[in-house]
Amino acid sequence: MKYTSFGKTGLQVSQVALGTGNFGTGWGYGADPDASKAVFNAYAEAGGNFIDSADVYQFGQSEELLGTLLEGRREDFVLATKFSSGAVQNANRLVTGNSRKAMVASVEASLKRLKTDRIDIYWAHHPDGTTPLEEIVRGFEDLARAGKILHAGLSNFPAWRLARAVTLAELSHAVPIAAAQFEHSLVHREPEADLFKASHALGLGIVTWSPLGGGMLTGKYRQGEKGRAEGFAGRVFQPENSAQRTQTLDAVVAIAGEHGVSPGQVAIAWAGTHGAVPIIGPRSLGQLTDNLGALTLQLSAEQIGRLDSVSDLAPSAVARVPVAWADGAPERVVA
Repeated sequence: MKYTSFGKTGLQVSQVALGTGNFGTGWGYGADPDASKAVFNAYAEAGGNFIDSADVYQFGQSEELLGTLLEGRREDFVLATKFSSGAVQNANRLVTGNSRKAMVASVEASLKRLKTDRIDIYWAHHPDGTTPLEEIVRGFEDLARAGKILHAGLSNFPAWRLARAVTLAELSHAVPIAAAQFEHSLVHREPEADLFKASHALGLGIVTWSPLGGGMLTGKYRQGEKGRAEGFAGRVFQPENSAQRTQTLDAVVAIAGEHGVSPGQVAIAWAGTHGAVPIIGPRSLGQLTDNLGALTLQLSAEQIGRLDSVSDLAPSAVARVPVAWADGAPERVVA
């Protein structure tokens, strides 16, 4: 596992983060405690040190399992979790959203489930359309001063809100907005038009989720598997519902054949060429092993160009300079 500097935080994080949305079975789909433990331990043994969770994941079970798994080795990991949706089904409106009340109630509950005294990166999971950014920034500052969080981040916020929040924190000398998280994959490239550019310009740590398009880019749904297409009621799933998506998956499968690897490994390796930390969210040890295979896969410039071209939604809006994991970008990768 290689490591990269995370924005301006001083943290050195592994090149992929472990997403724990599958830790637990509260949603009716996920991994039981033994399977979750196997995935967590194997990720740690591979050198992974960046864990991403949320209070809503499996209605609190994800954080509860992590609390047990982290006992005795808490300082070996960067622990990130989120608030905004609540940890129970149909959560009370006063403990959901982005308000300071919801933030304080959520962080206290998450700390108990995680069995820790502070969260390394605390994310607002998504905007609620109501709470002013000033209130979110002030709330993060209060939690940081109380020692309950070390860094603050915004997940699934549009670029303009992200930039405004960073500016408000700077002007008020509050704890900085240090990181951005958003969806990105070969079948969801829209963030390349603004979120990546804003995040890089602001010096933020960048975390991207669903590099496999909810599993579509593994090609398994062509074989009749169901997975997230049904397991999460179709949420965070990108269907193969257009000619371009079919051509994109065809290119992924072809390049996988050229390397003798799985299509999923190609998709994750491509996601890692954008200066972000992709989140992998395996449900089983076998899925984790396959995901980690992407870390040793070096796509050629021609292959990256082929994938870029076939998946490109707006050529003028997504121009970029690829950043590879293994070709020695010294500002990002350390031994």
